[in-house]
Amino acid sequence: MKLTERRKKMLAFIAEFVEENNYPPSIRDIGAACDISSTSVVKYNLTKLEQYKLIRREKEVSRGLSLDWARLQEEGLADGLAGAPSTHQDGNGSAFSFFQVPVLGYIAAGEPIQVETTDHSNADEWLELNETLYRNPDQLYALRVQGDSMIDASVLDGDIVILRHQERAENGEMVAAWIDTQNETTLKHFFLEGDQVRLRPANPSYPEMFLPAAEVSVKGKVVSVIRQLE
Repeated sequence: MKLTERRKKMLAFIAEFVEENNYPPSIRDIGAACDISSTSVVKYNLTKLEQYKLIRREKEVSRGLSLDWARLQEEGLADGLAGAPSTHQDGNGSAFSFFQVPVLGYIAAGEPIQVETTDHSNADEWLELNETLYRNPDQLYALRVQGDSMIDASVLDGDIVILRHQERAENGEMVAAWIDTQNETTLKHFFLEGDQVRLRPANPSYPEMFLPAAEVSVKGKVVSVIRQLE
């Protein structure tokens, strides 16, 4: 299969972005990286790559974009791409590599609620995820979202957020924040400002929360969102 240089560049960027961030890039990310100013042009080329079966797109999932490594390897296009996995095949010759992530209950996108993020023995259920989209799967866990305070960040009530266990976050990242004085956890954008933490919702109907830094702990950073349509 012969691809245009633009489409090769798009594939390389998608692979590199996923390798570095553990989640797929947005349309605008791809456009900026590939010097494409029009989002419609990016979408057109993604549609072509999807038609070639080199990528998969899931419209019901936020940033629902993934590389089809089996097809890329079959066409000799996987060499040199970041994160290219070794080939594992099922009975139909299709590549696969999956792992399970525990769903540990609910997290509030609104008022804080109690949630335990470390005890995997009490998982409500387990999700099976494609390993090509994530690094260090043993550090991941999932929570169901309750509330609409993050709606402008495309996180809706009932969504599942995948988080990486970590205790530090960069300003602006979406995290599960433990509020020690309330003994509860909330899903918000995190900002460390001197000796206080600002927890910012993504819905103008909710106020920001300002708390002493000593009273807030990061329990995980959101790396992707899963949405299931009824």
